[in-house]
Amino acid sequence: MRTRHRVVVLALEGVYPFELGIPSRILGAADGHYEVLTCTVDGRPVRTNADFTIGVEHGPEVLETADTVVIAPVAADRITEELPDGVGEALARIRPGARIVSICTAAFFLAAVGLLDGRRATTHWCVTDRFRRMYPRVDLDPDVLFVDDDRVLTSAGAASGVDICLHLVRKDHGSELANKVARRCVVPPFRDGGQAQYIEQPVPEAGVASTAATRAWALERLGEPLALADLAAHARMSLRTFARRFHDEVGLSPGRWLIQQRVAHARHLLESSDLTVDQIAGRVGFATGASLRQHLHASIGVSPQAYRRTFQTAR
Repeated sequence: MRTRHRVVVLALEGVYPFELGIPSRILGAADGHYEVLTCTVDGRPVRTNADFTIGVEHGPEVLETADTVVIAPVAADRITEELPDGVGEALARIRPGARIVSICTAAFFLAAVGLLDGRRATTHWCVTDRFRRMYPRVDLDPDVLFVDDDRVLTSAGAASGVDICLHLVRKDHGSELANKVARRCVVPPFRDGGQAQYIEQPVPEAGVASTAATRAWALERLGEPLALADLAAHARMSLRTFARRFHDEVGLSPGRWLIQQRVAHARHLLESSDLTVDQIAGRVGFATGASLRQHLHASIGVSPQAYRRTFQTAR
């Protein structure tokens, strides 16, 4: 009887080799909890978007045995209104109840077969307008690195495949193992912010002051009531200049960034301590436990109690 969680990665014509290898690299470092297999729609080799072809061990029939299926992305110019030959049939082999994950442009394939209808999802920021035109029934969020909507998960471009695979480990086995995997693979266990920070921005002029020192200062004082005026004063900038420069560097407003940092710290304390929700709220800078509940639910869709139950049990 198979005991390990089986992950099957589907490689399509024009696949990006880097993203194709992420599930095996990240999940393969999780102390043997996952078995990662790779297949194509017909069992034959596929050409990548680089100058080489990849051969695989399996055909589409292995999708029927998967606990989790990961669809690797292809170059955006290969995305058309019609699914490539064999893709629809391959996706139809996925058994009910299996978890399905897309990396980057692979969200287009999930949307094309209706798996994202009515769901929140994301994809690479540079193709979001096109995605919305093609699939208006999908609640597309272009500002995040990944979306976990029950059994269907979608991620943004390239390195967000690392983020979502670490999230799978964290969700299945807790933060301790996910952090261990991140250290083994020399990647951050959790990246702050969303895609906005990676969208093309004008390069700041040489000598222009950065907000980095103020961000570091704020992280040491999350439990304090930090206002925009406090941050701007620390950076020695006017409110307007600071807010503009902060958004240029981080891709978020100072207020939204602070909320993200406070939620991230609250998650850590929920996982690693026995502090009450009200105590955690005070430590991370939310006025009340109710405020923490509201922001955590808005961020990840669960209550503090449910989050703690999931990750402390896994731990």
